[in-house]
Amino acid sequence: MSLSKKACAGIIAVVALAAAQLVRFPRTNPSIDPARTIEAQTQLAPQVAGILQRACADCHTHKTQWPWYSNVAPVSWLVVHDVDEGREVLNLSEWAAFSPGKAGDKLNAICQEVSEGDMPPWYYKPLHPAAKLSAEDQQAVCAWTQAERQRIRSIQQAP
Repeated sequence: MSLSKKACAGIIAVVALAAAQLVRFPRTNPSIDPARTIEAQTQLAPQVAGILQRACADCHTHKTQWPWYSNVAPVSWLVVHDVDEGREVLNLSEWAAFSPGKAGDKLNAICQEVSEGDMPPWYYKPLHPAAKLSAEDQQAVCAWTQAERQRIRSIQQAP
């Protein structure tokens, strides 16, 4: 008895998917020093803190909420990669690592990414609808980043 090409392809796909489950990348949530966070290092408005928590924290802090699908390869590989990359680019849990100049650059980038609709990314929003930012959310974030950049400049210019 011979299997059809479709049946063979199906069996191969199931075996490959099962084998993929053996390849695991670490889903980490390193410990957080509260004194190093963006909340401790900036004058974060409560409204903006809420926006950052619901739209940014999963990829840009050590407080990632790992969804069920982050356990299923190959999707898990993409999720871990996105979180690792997000933390590398901007980690709100390690805000103290930024010099005043770098913090100003990061604040500028936050406003730009949010106002252009690049953050959160389009593929994140369908499974996380609360992360979608309204025009009001975008304005609040940008107003806060501008105020915070000004605060940093004034501290740097103080005698």
